Parts: sequence; structure tokens; C-alpha cells
Amino acid sequence: MIRLDVTPESAGWGFSGLRVVVLAAGEEYHCSTGGDEVVVVPLAGSVTVTADGEKAVLTGRASVFDGPTDVAYVPIEAALTLRSDAGGRFALATARAGRRLPFRYVPVAEQRIEMRGAGNCSRQVNNFATTDVLDADRIIACEVLTPGGNWSSYPPHKHDELEEIYYFEVDGGGPAYQRADGVHEVRSGDVVLIPDGWHGPSMAAPGYHLYYLNVMAGPGERAWVIEDEPEHAWVRDTWTDQEIDPRLPFGPGKGRQS
Repeated sequence: MIRLDVTPESAGWGFSGLRVVVLAAGEEYHCSTGGDEVVVVPLAGSVTVTADGEKAVLTGRASVFDGPTDVAYVPIEAALTLRSDAGGRFALATARAGRRLPFRYVPVAEQRIEMRGAGNCSRQVNNFATTDVLDADRIIACEVLTPGGNWSSYPPHKHDELEEIYYFEVDGGGPAYQRADGVHEVRSGDVVLIPDGWHGPSMAAPGYHLYYLNVMAGPGERAWVIEDEPEHAWVRDTWTDQEIDPRLPFGPGKGRQS
């Protein structure tokens, strides 16, 4: 079952997309990637990814709050199959691309797991499809975990020429908030689309840990260019004397396990 399907056409832009597929035990999902390169990200459960005569068995995780996951990169113009023996929920982060690159399995050991910020701006960033980790044509993707009561995607910032998708899950079913052309209340399964401009923070309500998957692509060079909103950039300087939130990093047992 396709639970969510954001395409460049439905978003009204040119490059970034996201699909969330839910599989029952033993179920398969088939599609052609067409003009999109794809990063398969297990949100809950394990999955076997087959494409281009290649296969990767993604161990995945019980939930997004149980630590980082291995992922698979699938090129354009490929016949893609997902199969999950036990069932699960899987994100397909996509970008319209012009180069056909090889299928690739990206284990957690090859990713860059980063603790960013400090104090109540502490968050965990799992970099699995950023420019320093994955060779791709256009797609940039990572996931961010923010302990309840903390702020992330902060200071407010923008990414020149990058269309950005935020996909949210909230531990325990609570609300969270995203500033982007106003403030949006979000819950698990919601998305916020950011075609351009200043955005952030992402706010985790006290008692509810926040997860979001970022998917970005654009017409220019594949580069993660970040520019802080000038009036708030000074906040970074306040982190030097603060400790990282001790609730990080996330791993098994760290979430509410609702």
C-alpha cells in the first residue's frame, strides 16, 4: 500500500519526491524508477531491495527511534522490487536525475552519524545520502532525531536552489511544529514542502521525540549549501559552553516505544 506519494508534479516543482510504502508480511512492491534515482530507507522493519540484477537485504529497525538504518541506492530506469518477510514501512526518497549510477548498498558503518547543536538545540543527524557519503546525481537525503522539548533545523536557514521535503514521525503520537511560511502543526506521516526561503526551527514538544526525513534536490550542482537567517545566526555561538543532550544518540529502548 502506498501511504504517501509526493512527486515533483504534485509538489509543483522540478526534482524532489518521496513515497512511503507499507508492506504486509511476505508482500512485494514493484515499480519502475523511471527518471528518478531512489534511496530506500526502512522506517520500520526489514526489506529486500532488488534492482538492476543486484540485491540488498536491509536489516532496518523496529522504528525510526531505534537507531540508524542501512539503505540502498537505486538508479534511474531500473525495475525496483521491495519484499518484506515480516512486513514494515519503507520510504523511497527520490530525485529527478540525468545520470545513471550503479546500484549501491550503504551500511550504517559507511554513514556519518552526527550529534549537532548543544543543550536544548541538540539533535542527531544520520547522514546516509549526503554528498560526503553517497555518490548520486542529484539527491541529498538525511534524517534528524530531536529529543522531546528540543529544537532542531535551527538557526533558521535556507538552501539555495534546493527543493526540500520534511517527512515527520512523532514518538508517542504527539504533536510537533515546523516553521516554514508560517508555523505548521505536524504529526506522524505528515509532510511539509519547502520550495525555497527561510525555514526552521523544527520543534519537538516536551514528552514527544521528533523524527524527520529530509529529501532535497535541485537544478544546480549537488551541494548542500546552508545559509543561516542573519538575525538568528548568533545562536550557534551559545552552544560552545553547553553539553550535548544526554538522551542522544537514539537507539533501542530510547523512544517511548508506543
